[in-house]
Amino acid sequence: MIPAGFDYHAPTTLDEAVRLLGDSGEDVKVLAGGQSLIPVLRLRLAAPETVIDLGRVDELRGVRLDGDTLVLGAMTSHHDVATHELVRQHARVLSEAAATVADPQVRHRGTFGGALAHADPAGDMPAPVLALGGEMVVVGPGGRRTVPAADFFEDLFTTALGEDELLAEIRIPSHDGWGGHYEKFTRVAQQWSIVAVAAAVRVEGGSISEARVALTNMGSTAVRAEAVERALIGVAAEDDAVRAAAAQAAEGTSPPSDTNGDADYRRHLATVLTRRAVLAAAGA
Repeated sequence: MIPAGFDYHAPTTLDEAVRLLGDSGEDVKVLAGGQSLIPVLRLRLAAPETVIDLGRVDELRGVRLDGDTLVLGAMTSHHDVATHELVRQHARVLSEAAATVADPQVRHRGTFGGALAHADPAGDMPAPVLALGGEMVVVGPGGRRTVPAADFFEDLFTTALGEDELLAEIRIPSHDGWGGHYEKFTRVAQQWSIVAVAAAVRVEGGSISEARVALTNMGSTAVRAEAVERALIGVAAEDDAVRAAAAQAAEGTSPPSDTNGDADYRRHLATVLTRRAVLAAAGA
């Protein structure tokens, strides 16, 4: 199907993009990698009057280290997130999660910030950012503001982004020296996560000294498994101890029921995948 007609703009600077967004009224869509938006346009589930393409805004791309903070531009591709050495060193679980997104074509075209702004609870990017305590830098007519990941994802496909704001970059505290792993369960290749777990773990002397765990597709947004995090502190990085802590993974969650499994099935998956993710992150 061919999308309905729309006005198309391709700004080359962030300031120009913000100005265009503010001037385009309410019926406007922002195009990042297009992996979510283009299918919706083709099916005419959305028919905006204006589309603003961020593909030429080079300042929104790239990975850098700012002191002890990893900074990723919102238009950085999933492929670059998965393969960049700085991400592997300072946010390993994010690197691993990005490597599981869809297929190589999508990873090369799809963008990190686009996936976060889309806020699909089955998407793979929100959980690792949440687990690592990331912050979103949002830009609008009033300037820049920073939103913690815990406050950014508000509900199903809903974020703290205002209608006249863009996600510019994501800042993640360095977790250099931490292990990380993303454990994802799907029935077929390239499927959205039925359940997935992002785990970042620091091990000292054979015991877990710090842990950050977040779950994908266990509610209307990614959620922290705080009960598991508390239970892991001080325990041996061994199967039995981690299994006991992971049994609390589904506490406080509201998983959906659909053709891939009901809520109870997802709660069971969360405990199994949490154990696997934590053990892998701990190098056990």
